[in-house]
Amino acid sequence: MTDDTTGFATRAVHAARNQGAASSRATPIYLTAGFEFDDFDHAANHFGTGAGFGYTRTGNPTIHAVERQLAALESGADAVLVASGQAAVVTALLTVAGAGDHIVSSTHIYEGTRGLLLDNLARLGIDATFIDDIGDPEAWRQAIRPNTRALFAESIANARNDILDIAAVSAVADDAAIPLIVDNTLATPFLVRPLEHGAAIVVHSASKFLAGHGSVLGGVIVDDGRFDAEKAGHNAPHLVLPGRGGLPSVASRHGGKARIAYARESVAPRFGASPSPLNAFLIGQGAETLGLRVERQSRNALEVARWLAAQDAVESVDYVGLETHPDHALAQKYLHGGHGSIFTFTLRGGLDAARDFVESVDVFTHMTHIGDVRSLVLHPGTTSHAHRTQEERDLLGVRPGTLRLSIGIEDVADLISDLTRVLEPAREAVA
Repeated sequence: MTDDTTGFATRAVHAARNQGAASSRATPIYLTAGFEFDDFDHAANHFGTGAGFGYTRTGNPTIHAVERQLAALESGADAVLVASGQAAVVTALLTVAGAGDHIVSSTHIYEGTRGLLLDNLARLGIDATFIDDIGDPEAWRQAIRPNTRALFAESIANARNDILDIAAVSAVADDAAIPLIVDNTLATPFLVRPLEHGAAIVVHSASKFLAGHGSVLGGVIVDDGRFDAEKAGHNAPHLVLPGRGGLPSVASRHGGKARIAYARESVAPRFGASPSPLNAFLIGQGAETLGLRVERQSRNALEVARWLAAQDAVESVDYVGLETHPDHALAQKYLHGGHGSIFTFTLRGGLDAARDFVESVDVFTHMTHIGDVRSLVLHPGTTSHAHRTQEERDLLGVRPGTLRLSIGIEDVADLISDLTRVLEPAREAVA
């Protein structure tokens, strides 16, 4: 087809075509919108069974490889990679809930997730109740209604480092035959794997620690593969009842993996949350060094937090690695290999001191991101938590002088030197 008898434009389009097999040790990047079918029946079989690959929005070998990788890291049965962490939360919630349903959520969650629940899902008829005292299993239990379809929380909360008692809250969810969904972004599977403690679904913003370099967006949903149609079917009719046109139910086709299959077949592709294969590749490469980075970042964070706690200019440090943190004992139970690298501290000088800090640091980067190899700083009160009421900010430990740090992999001596230079004038002012 590309010999001398074909035209120039035809040769330009087809001459590179190659269906030969090749074995690459690195995950190959299938940067293609669609895939060629072998014959007529191959296409029909793909559309009838979902086997193989036809279009990247519904499946791609690069994306699938990274899904297997992330599911393995979280001790999950299967995973679905999506375009962002926000897409992961949306996909997980819409997999379990619909119009007329109810979600119980921790108050201590990412502001984008809170806005999703209060503004967007509310418009779709999904109601939400928020729990302030997430350490009290009875508070969770009492918030559950007959139409509750999931409990939602973060393993390590942003910004005060509140720790979720995963086993206790998952037991409440099990009693109600509903899943506990845990956003494990801040902890990562290196520090804790919520599915091993009873959670049913884990979500991540893969843009953060999993990718690790602040260069791409992505999200992932990981499922435990233990959906029990007999026990929980009454809370998930969309999984146990026949589909349109008499299609066998999702549960009958996928068994314990019904939830994640529904997310893959009916939620993520239809809402268009598909990731780029290139982004998937970079997330997969980042995940290969996840343990090395998080171990180093956690060690750096503990040293920085201890240094800050000893400074006169610092009013408080909310890092769960410190023995003074109210959830330190709970962290010792769940977190292994470190205590994470994201925490807040509060300067005595209030808003003016916080402004001077972010405008004076050199090694720390002032930006809205976390989980980067670089150390970052942000002022929550005027950025991520700006739309909360003062009462809500007080509840979350966000005060005018509060700053959030995301500690990177730099030499910790350089981080402390940067902090020392910036806080020296503040210490003199306090004195």
